[in-house]
Amino acid sequence: MTALEKATGDVVLKFEPFVLHVLCRELQDAQLLHSVAVDSGFRNSGITVGRGGKIMMAVRSTHCLEVPLIHKGKLMVSEEYIEFLIHIANRKMEENI
Repeated sequence: MTALEKATGDVVLKFEPFVLHVLCRELQDAQLLHSVAVDSGFRNSGITVGRGGKIMMAVRSTHCLEVPLIHKGKLMVSEEYIEFLIHIANRKMEENI
């Protein structure tokens, strides 16, 4: 809260989830890993194939959180709500682990 009191612009609380990038030798390896990731709850996972044929599998969760707190130096939410958001972000971090 001390840092927020000094803010003059916009402030956003942002939590970005776990991301694991895996370089795969074969497309079928990436497809298998993708199926396992999605079945395990990592619904934002995906496969990309680069121009040089590099196959990358990204395992991503859906545990995102992005909430504006301050706009133009004005606190837009209560301190109680910020504490609630921090609790949620910490819980999401535990889920990442």
